[in-house]
Parts: sequence; C-alpha cells; structure tokens
Amino acid sequence: MTQTAPGPRSAAPVQAGRRRLGVEEEFHLVDNATRRLAPRAPELLDRLDGANYVAEMQRCVVEVNSDVVDDLQALRAELSRRRGVLVRAAGELGMSIVAAGAAPLSVPAELDLTSAPRYRRMLADYQLLAREQLICGTQVHVDVVDRDEAVLISTRIAPYLPTLLALSASSPYSHDGSDTGYASARSLVWARWPTTGLSSRCESAAEYDQLIDDLIATDVITDPGMIYFDSRPSARINTLELRICDSCPSVDTILLIAALFRALVDREAKRIAAGVPAIDMPSSLGRAAAWRAARSGLEEDLVDIENRSHRRATHVVRDLVDSLREELTDNGDWETVNGLTDSVLLAGSSAARQRRARRRRGRLTDVVDLLIAETAGTRAVVEQSPRQMFTSYEPTPVEQALPATTPDHDEAIDSAGSARPRYAPILTVLEQLGPESLRHRESRIEDMQRADGVTFKVSGQEGTRVLPLDFVPRVVEASDWEHITKGAVQRSVALDAFLRDVYGQQQIIADGVLPEELIDRAPGYRSTGMLAGRSVRAHINGLDLVRDADDRWCVIEDNLRIPSGVAYAIWNRGLIRRFLPEIPAPENLLDVDAVPGMLRETLAAAAPHRCPDEPGIAVLTEGVDNSAYAEHRLLAERMGVPVVTPEELSVENAQVFYHSSRGRSPLHVLYARMDEDMLLSSIGHSGQPLRSGIIEALHRGTLSIANAFGNGVGDDKAVYAYVPQMIEYYLGEKPILANVPTFVCAERDQRDHVLANLENLVTKPIDGYGGSGVLIGPDASEAELAARREELDQHPEQFIAQEVVQLSTHPTFDGAAFRPHHIDLRTFVHLRNRGRGQHPEGVVMPAALTRAGAAGSKIVNSSAGGGCKDTWILGQTTTGNVGAID
Repeated sequence: MTQTAPGPRSAAPVQAGRRRLGVEEEFHLVDNATRRLAPRAPELLDRLDGANYVAEMQRCVVEVNSDVVDDLQALRAELSRRRGVLVRAAGELGMSIVAAGAAPLSVPAELDLTSAPRYRRMLADYQLLAREQLICGTQVHVDVVDRDEAVLISTRIAPYLPTLLALSASSPYSHDGSDTGYASARSLVWARWPTTGLSSRCESAAEYDQLIDDLIATDVITDPGMIYFDSRPSARINTLELRICDSCPSVDTILLIAALFRALVDREAKRIAAGVPAIDMPSSLGRAAAWRAARSGLEEDLVDIENRSHRRATHVVRDLVDSLREELTDNGDWETVNGLTDSVLLAGSSAARQRRARRRRGRLTDVVDLLIAETAGTRAVVEQSPRQMFTSYEPTPVEQALPATTPDHDEAIDSAGSARPRYAPILTVLEQLGPESLRHRESRIEDMQRADGVTFKVSGQEGTRVLPLDFVPRVVEASDWEHITKGAVQRSVALDAFLRDVYGQQQIIADGVLPEELIDRAPGYRSTGMLAGRSVRAHINGLDLVRDADDRWCVIEDNLRIPSGVAYAIWNRGLIRRFLPEIPAPENLLDVDAVPGMLRETLAAAAPHRCPDEPGIAVLTEGVDNSAYAEHRLLAERMGVPVVTPEELSVENAQVFYHSSRGRSPLHVLYARMDEDMLLSSIGHSGQPLRSGIIEALHRGTLSIANAFGNGVGDDKAVYAYVPQMIEYYLGEKPILANVPTFVCAERDQRDHVLANLENLVTKPIDGYGGSGVLIGPDASEAELAARREELDQHPEQFIAQEVVQLSTHPTFDGAAFRPHHIDLRTFVHLRNRGRGQHPEGVVMPAALTRAGAAGSKIVNSSAGGGCKDTWILGQTTTGNVGAID
C-alpha cells in the first residue's frame, strides 16, 4: 500500500505503437526457520536499490517496481530479474519472499508498521484496518494518452476486472492460518478501506479530480494517494493502473493479466473513438462480480456481466481472451497469451494449489514452502501439460525413493497404461471432463463438505479441514468382497472371543497361546473392561485391509474401540452422485444407505436383558469439538436416535437418563463415540460425576455400551501379531485374511532382528493411531533411523515392526492430472449376540472406506494428509451391465 506509488520508471508515454507496461509487486518476507512473516524490511532494503525496491506500510512487506517495457518477453525477463535479486538478498538474511495475497503464518504481536510518519498517521486514523493490512497485491500500469483517456477507459473496463482478480486469486488463508473458504481473502481485507472497489462514473479528469477533492474534504482520506479503486489514473504519470489483483506467485500469471489489461485498454480506447457506448453495469452488480471472483477463483463460477448470468470461470476467462484477439494480435501477444491461458487454466488458481499442498500433511508450512518455491521459480506451477490426464500415468509410486511396486499393482490401470475393463468407462468420462471441470467440481464438493460439517481435526493442529474426496471410485469386485466378508467376520468373532476371555478366565494365556506379559504391557488393558460381562464386546469393528504385491488381502490394523469412517462412505456416495452424475456405475452396486438401519439393529441387539422391547438408544459424543462429530450427527439422524453429550445424562437407581427440551427419557444402549476416560470423568446433567452411576448401570445390567470399555487391548499392535493364533484357538480354523509379518520388539530375539534390518522395516508404537509415530525404514533419513534405534534400545516393549507391504495404487486427481496413490480399505463388521455358548453373528456393512495416501506416501491416514474415495462394493450378479448413478 504505497501511498504515492512511484509506479514503473518511465518517461513521457509513447503516442504510437504498443502501449508500454510496468508492474508493481508486493512481497511478504518470511523467516526461513519458522515460515512466519518477518518484520525485517528495513534491513533488507538497506541491501537493495532504493529506486526499484521500496518500503510498504507493514515492515514484513517489500514492493518491487519494474522498469517500463512494451514486450511481454521483456516483462518476463524484468520481473524474473527483480525477483532474483530480492530472493538472493533475502536469503543472505535467512529469509525468503512470498508473492501471494496473504501468507498463512504470522504472529501479529511480532509485526509492526514502517516508521514513516505517514504510516503512523494511518495507524492512528484507521486502527484495525492498518494493523491487519497483512496483504499483498500486484499492480499493472499501462500507458494512456492523457488522464482524460485514463478516466474514460477506467469506467469502461470495470466489468472485466473481476475476471483478472480470479486469475490472480492466491489468498485462501488468513494470517492466523484458518481457511477462509475464499480464493482471495485479501479482497475481503482490502474492501474495508473507504476508497476501494468501483469508482463513481466520471467523464473527464476534471470530474475525477473533483471526486477526489470531495473525498479529501470529508476527512476520510488525506490525499489522492489514498485512492485505491480497482483501476485508477495515476496521479503523476499518464498511465492507467490496475489494482484489483492479488500478488501472484507465478510470473506467467502476471504476464497474462498484464497482456489482457493492456488489450482491454486498447479496445476501449478504440471504442471511445468510434462512439461505441460502454456496457451498462450497475455498481451493485459490479460489487457482486468482484465478490464472486474473490470467492471462486478459477475453480467455480464467475459473473458474466455482458450476459447477466454466471458461468464456469474457465469459460469466462477463455471468452475474455478470445474477445481481445484483435488487440492481442496487434500487440504481438496472441500466441503467448493463448499458451499462457491454457497453462494457467490447467494449473488452476494459486489458492487451489495452496489448499492441495496443505492436504498432503495438514501443515501450513508446506503451503509456505510451495509459495516460496513458486515465487522463486524453482518449482513449476504446471508439472504436466498434456490435456490427456492419464497420458503419463505410470502405475508406480510417485516418489522414486520408495520401493517400486510390481508392474500390475495398480487396481485401475495395467502396466501397459490401459484402463482395466471395469474402470474403462469411468476413466473415459473423467478424461472427457478435463482438469478445469474436475477442479470446479472439487471446489463445489469441498464447499458442500464444509457446509455439512464434514470436516475433521488433526491432533496438535489448529482448525478443521475437509477429508479430500477423489473422483475415481475404487471398485471391489463381488468375488473379492465375498472373500473379505468371510475373513472379516472370522477375524472379528475371534477378537471378540479374545476380549471376553482376557477379561474373564484368560484361558488363552493359561494354555500358553499368548504370553502373559503381552497383556501386562498392553496400554489398552483396563480394569473397566471387566464390566461388560460375557456378552458381545466388539459390536462395531473396523478392519483396515490392503492389497499386497501378491494380490492378497491383508489386515494391517484392527480397530475395536471407536472405529470411525462409515459415515464418510455414505457421504462420498452422495457427493459423487451429485457432482459427478456422468460417472457410470454397475447395476450390482451395494447400497450404502442401508448402513444406518443395520447399525440400529446392531445396537438394539446389544441391549441388556433388563430393558423394554424398544430400548432407548443414543449416540454418545463429547460434542462439536470432536473431530468426527459430523459423523456422529449423521448416524444419529439416519437411525432416528438422539446424539447426546455427557452433560445431558444423569443416572438414577442405576438407570441412565437423557435430558432434552422434552424432558427426560431412559437410555439402555450408548453407542460411545468418545474415549471411556473422558466419559467416566465427565459431569452429568445433575452436576454430579457420572463415573459411579455409569459403572453401577453396567454392573447391574441396565446399560450396554458399544463398544465395551477396555477394548483397546485388542487394538494393541503387539496383540495384533497373535490374531492368527486366536483364530485357530477360539474357532479351530485357519485365518482367511493374512496378517502382515510382525515382530514384537519386547521379545529380545525379535528386537535384535528389527535393529539389524531397521532400514527395511516399518516400525510402529504399539498404542499408536492415525499414523502417529510410524517410521517407514526405506523412506527414513539416517537421523530418523538413529533416533528410532535409540528408542528401541531404551523402550523396546513400546514398539512392533512389520515388513514393508507393497500397497496397491489407484488413480488420484492432483489438480491437473491423475497420479498413482497408495490405498487401503476399512471394512465395518457388526457382531450381534446369538445366545449363551454361541459365537456372535457377524454382519459386514455394505459400505467401506477407501483411504488414499498423499502423493508418494504409504501412510494413508487422514492425519497424514490422506484423502478418500467412493468405494463401489459389487454384489453377485449374472450381468455386468453399467448404468448411471441415480
């Protein structure tokens, strides 16, 4: 926000030939160690040429003014040269530069305004506006004959400026790191100043100057330098200045915007001379168009002023470019602009790229690193240019550091690069839609997820984020599903038998099948586990499976406490139906909407004997702060039962009651979606602790909790190693689903094997979850391996190790093309009591959650940046017909 912007260094404007161009860029200064904004502009500017590098209001921002040129390639060279000087000088001071509308990491208390008297006066006058001016913009100057021409053209080009804003949109995050939901949050901050946005219509420089004098007379502004309209005549030189745009990490984006702005000036100058009237645009419509551009960027619709409608952003941009072909050709810009338009639209907005960077690991530092690299030009904005999104697809891991999979280990595309028969119609549709359309739909899906609260929170990180949904459904064939179903039920029944035994007679230990110390070391073994008695304990189980290099289905983890994710399977199906109705689906696709009814049947079957025929059932949650609260709410609504918090419960005479606006009602089954320690330490509706009342209700058989307290012992990674033995011991059967070969580090000989082969193994904490603490040996650095060796030496009992499983891959959209990402499959098994002395009945839900890891990662958990896919489970059928989802 330079008040008397010097603009590009220029002599008198040329009266014939191409109009000359100049650019002012504002850059954030970022500390290399913390990635936070660094208020060190004075120190940096001392090392630079003061004519081209100048201070801004905030000490964490520097402005760079280009020299004047009349050729786009010369402008590219000038911008790149100026950035290079700034990057090198900042690097010598331990800083980097970021060209974006806003940087996502800052501590406002660490920042300060430049000490110039003018800026201090602005702080005194504007207070919050000045303090929160942590934004950067790009300004473009174009020659005009005189200020009268500038004023007339400024009014006429106003309808097209929101499209240029959409091209530049690069500020999805506020300075505190929260996702604003906008592509250009900078525009929202900028719009709070009193003289931004559209200018009043003026017919001459004299009329425009009178408007400025009137504004100064109100004492709202102090001088003409505080006019910040979307475009404005320069106060000192004969140029028209574009001011609506965010700073752009990509120089190509600036070139495109500058060329289009110059062409607009050229066209409107010709139309003025020919007497062609300007488009009539009410100011309210202009504000709406600018708001939509800030909201949407290039990923959603923009306002089409000429047709008074809304259309896809890519179509609006392309139509603007095509409408200016004559002027672009006259300037020698057509071929360059045509190519830039293709590449910029293929890459999408910077805002979309930043969100994708954050999804990878959930870290805002990754967003800052992306912006640093793109600003410096060390990372290409578009890494794949072909319009065919599967052209260079290779069914191998993205990161070459990872061990290669077998050639045919991609589930959708074979080693020759051809779609497998089941996937051919799906991939054909996606190819036809193209990257721009898919990004548009991706943005719409994320908007819907946020609106519905379909978000999650990563432990240790601020805020919530959506679980990215990929476009390529994962197909599980009927024969595979039959095999999975049998194996999942077998495994769940054996684990439930283990839980009842280990909290009872512990016969499996007495018979020497499991070592006694295994249970002693298990953090999930709890005294409260004794309260469930001999009935079913693992009512709802989540088994995580992968397909290995030998095409076997293997279980990599058991989840017997609070398995989450089934609601995402339901949401995913609905979102794909709504936003990608073109994708054809098999007729024998199992219906995920049956899940809530089946869940209610399972919970009703869990009711204690001492309850009515229609037991009171509720979903128990800690509340809206729980990362899976949206899932709790959806399942409760679909089952027709309340979702309750501990504060809404009371216990009287060993009977649990739910208190609502309708009074109180008895509850007999709690579907617990919160940790047992949190529940037992909670204060109930009466203001008294719930612990003793809940325990008494369980003990006297008036309450069942699904899943039972103490089930965490079954989630233990060391206990996992013995599940095959459990299956043989309790069921007398061979395991249907394989275990991953596992080494229990508490056993001396197994620990020695792990230490000797650490770089080839995956090590995990026995009580870890969400991918926390997992170290993949082939991917680890020497420092990481050394740290893990030390941990194994000091606390071997806290770890297990497993052989590296070559997970299958699946095409996953990365914003421009499809790449292979590793996937797993979470299945959901329900167990229902069949009577004393019998193993429970196992029912596998017709919905499963496919999780896809971030690019190059074998950890698929959402907390590690993974996403998910709609999972198409196919039932047995005699036909293979394909029909549209409806």
